[in-house]
Order: sequence, then C-alpha cells, then structure tokens
Amino acid sequence: MDKWDKRFMEMAEFVSSWTSCARQGRAIGAIIVKDKRILTTGYNGAPAGILTCRDKGYCMRDELGIPSGTHAEKCYAVHAEQNAICQAAKLGVSVEGATLYCTHQPCTICTRLIINSGIKRVVYKYPYPDEFSMELFNEAGIVVEQFE
Repeated sequence: MDKWDKRFMEMAEFVSSWTSCARQGRAIGAIIVKDKRILTTGYNGAPAGILTCRDKGYCMRDELGIPSGTHAEKCYAVHAEQNAICQAAKLGVSVEGATLYCTHQPCTICTRLIINSGIKRVVYKYPYPDEFSMELFNEAGIVVEQFE
C-alpha cells in the first residue's frame, strides 16, 4: 500500500459518512479511481426518490430480525459499491481497469457487479464474512487487498 491508497481509503471513509442507513455500524463508502483520479463515489442508501430508513425512522432489517449478510433483497439501501458503479454508468464513465476503494469487503452481489464492470483491483478496510465473494474475485483474476 502506498500514500495514494491511504488517501483514497480516507476518502471512502469520508463518503461513508453520507449514508442514509439507519442500521448501527452500516455506514459504508466506496470510490472508484483510475490513474489517481476519482471517477465516482458511492455510499449505502435508498435509491433516488425512495424515502431513506432514517426518514422512515426505522431499519426494516432490524424490524424483521434479519441478520447481516442474509436476504439482501429485504433492504431499502443500495450498497456503496453498487451506487458507485451506477453513478459511472449514469455519467457514461468507463471504470474498465479501475480500482475500487471500499470501507468494507464487498458482498457476493457487489462482487459480481465489480467483475462485470471491468474493475481490476479492490481495496477494502473491514472484512465481511463472505468467502464466496473472495472465491469469485480470485477466479476472475481481480486483485483484492485489505488496507491496513
């Protein structure tokens, strides 16, 4: 890891503070970088035009007793990595060959999107108990590094 990795991870941490997720400990940020330039950012939160959990005053997953890492479809939030990739698509920005910096290790769903978007390197800070995502990254030849 170099000084640029540190800078970009700090930016991902900052972006995570924009979360609209009401669940404790679920502030997640991501940025996509190429040639030392930030292409897009993303944080976990409700899709555009949908009331956020904070606005609603509750977390649906907490209300239903859904443990972390299960039933991702039962949540108002779009993941930070997904939002960063969607923003690139919306703006017509290619992320081919880019690096994604994320506060947390991507889940399997995000991993599939990362692979298909052409991102070639992922740097994350906090581990997430999803071994399958790491298998997918490995098979796809994507470099994945935990930031320390």
